[in-house]
Amino acid sequence: MQSNKKDTKAKLHPRNRHREQYNFNELCHVCPELYRFVTKNKYGNESIDYFNRAAVKMLNCALLKKFYKVDFWNISDNYLAPPVPGRADYIHYLADLLNKAESRKNYRGLDIGVGANCIYPIIGVAEYGWSFVGTDIDTGALESAGKIIASNSFLAQKTELRLQENRQHIFSGIIREKERFDFTICNPPFHTSADEAEAGSVRKLRNLKKEKVTRATLNFGGKSNELWCDGGEVKFITNMIKESKQFYNSCRWFTTLVSKEANLKSYYKILKRVEATEVKTIPMKQGNKVSRILAWSFSTSVNS
Repeated sequence: MQSNKKDTKAKLHPRNRHREQYNFNELCHVCPELYRFVTKNKYGNESIDYFNRAAVKMLNCALLKKFYKVDFWNISDNYLAPPVPGRADYIHYLADLLNKAESRKNYRGLDIGVGANCIYPIIGVAEYGWSFVGTDIDTGALESAGKIIASNSFLAQKTELRLQENRQHIFSGIIREKERFDFTICNPPFHTSADEAEAGSVRKLRNLKKEKVTRATLNFGGKSNELWCDGGEVKFITNMIKESKQFYNSCRWFTTLVSKEANLKSYYKILKRVEATEVKTIPMKQGNKVSRILAWSFSTSVNS
């Protein structure tokens, strides 16, 4: 198996470890189970079928083992197996935001919707030594994340999990009295319903495959609460912004991914209404995919 040429994915963050094309020889060396999924694509390069969820999941295992020293990572097939490079980008751009504000490095973050994959704590701890509290409304997801944490010693002392028992709340019931965080991180459910999530996936597959697709099989998986919620992204982020006001002195930077650029205008209005003192929008690109981080703060410093 020959190594791929080292083409640079220039749109990824400069510190992102995944800027070069995947070297499947090295990835299969650390994760031999990946080998059976590697084939030559139409350009003659080694690759995997990104529409095969098992292949994507095994690629994640290899990437996490090679680049982040993860000894064990596994999730059941009904949970989201996220693309690692894009998640790493969020972490690196967040590091830029934090370092511009303060000089200290022992940052503490709150991961809203940590999920079964525990991906943000993995990368944040491995790359920067941050500590995390991960929250979720799904007990099964927390059980899966807990197994990953317990199986990787570098995570065990740096990551705590908490169940959000009230689906109507995001920070209430999670952030404790006098508790302080440097940042929140969140990949919110973008769709308003299961049908919308299905339709969005069908459109994506049609664009990628350039052929008629009537039903989607999600290559990254995902349970309902990971992919959609009542009111979708707009309602979720709106609620997050409004509730963050109650915890203005508990966190330096509240942040979330925003999928639809058109929604930003409404978020800016709400942030003005709740009197956020700083608001930043950080663009991110991965291939043809464009997203952004929305960050806001109520003060210039938080005593941790």
